[in-house]
Amino acid sequence: MTPAIELTNVSKIYRRYGGRQFATLKSALLQRSILRTLQPSETFSALTNVSFTVPKGSTYGVVGPNGSGKSTALKLVAGITKPTSGTVRVQGRISALIELGAGFHPEISGRENVFINGIMLGLTKREITERFDEIVDFAELTEFIDAPVKTYSSGMYMRLGFAVAIHVNPDVLLVDEVLAVGDEAFTHKCLDKFAEFRRRGKTILLVTHSLSLVERFCDEAIWLDSGVARAHGDPTRVVSEYLMAVEASEEHLMETTTAKAVAAAEEETAPQPQVDPNQPPENMFQASEGRWGAREVEITDVTLLDLEGKPSFVFHSGDPMSIHLKVRAAKPNDDVVFGIGIFSAEGVCCYGTNTFVEEINPARLAGDGEATFAIEGLDLVEGTYKLDVAVHRRDGAPYDYHRLLYTFRVKSRTHDAGIYRPRHTWRFSPSLTFPAGEK
Repeated sequence: MTPAIELTNVSKIYRRYGGRQFATLKSALLQRSILRTLQPSETFSALTNVSFTVPKGSTYGVVGPNGSGKSTALKLVAGITKPTSGTVRVQGRISALIELGAGFHPEISGRENVFINGIMLGLTKREITERFDEIVDFAELTEFIDAPVKTYSSGMYMRLGFAVAIHVNPDVLLVDEVLAVGDEAFTHKCLDKFAEFRRRGKTILLVTHSLSLVERFCDEAIWLDSGVARAHGDPTRVVSEYLMAVEASEEHLMETTTAKAVAAAEEETAPQPQVDPNQPPENMFQASEGRWGAREVEITDVTLLDLEGKPSFVFHSGDPMSIHLKVRAAKPNDDVVFGIGIFSAEGVCCYGTNTFVEEINPARLAGDGEATFAIEGLDLVEGTYKLDVAVHRRDGAPYDYHRLLYTFRVKSRTHDAGIYRPRHTWRFSPSLTFPAGEK
């Protein structure tokens, strides 16, 4: 295995902005501010002892949340910045799709900028001339190439920068989240270009938030988190470990969000007088977040349970989910209805029901009781959802109504549109064929 890129125990430390400015270099030197050792509180580590090797001709993915050090790693490989410690080795000509259009001059034409940018990236004037038409055609700027760059839209600007960088014919291609430089058709063209690079045995280091792209294109991957390498190796395994960590973080966020909403509702609302049964009940689906009711029957606890019966706030599309309610009746009561409502984050009702409309009528509740609403398959698309739970009379008058206080998240590797995800299969005629393993 011949390494094209090799990072060994690489660390990168930046100085924090502290607000102190010096009028001149002389004043800074007199105070020895430039030469003194920085205190730990004055620095932060973008990368800490990161090591990985990218074999020649392979595609290597870098994943992680914002601020994890992904772009810093690419800039070190590109030579834009130097490591604080450790070594970075790269074999071959590099083209970096990091800051597209860096060096473009807004006052001159796109044509002139192509030549200037190409020379900055290491091409000769003759090489640029030979590739000029291909660059302009790829950027889809034939009609505007002689116009000043300052008249370009941001998309046109980025497309031209991408086209120049991709036609440098590098040995090593560095890519940092540049697939949003155009519309969907241009994105597909970029992906086709990456595939062509792979076929030609070029080395690609790809930083992206598109995990499916990493699984699809990359031979290996690394997960960075707060500047530390958490996992590396097989892309599917690395992506799975990363997603597990993301879900754990989301679980904590959903739990905190729900706890705050419940606490705020409890502080801001007191038990209300019993509603006149002769008055029609309010439309609870149009009510805002909160809690109200006479509290003759009170909801004392709401827990969302996963497949294993454990409390959870993050579920996968299609998995079971149970909503477990604990209630307490101040005195024996023979008029009790339990209700459930599931809403999207935008307030669209996904589903609502109660025991009365389903003709399940408890005869009597005395003291403490429990009720569980079990969903065999949570057939919702990926997204954040809100939950209503209620206990009320048959005429709708609320004993205790919890409106949009409980937040949970549905995860899915398939990014469908809408809300509901029906269980389904596709069938095709024999005349339709697919690449191996894709059907």
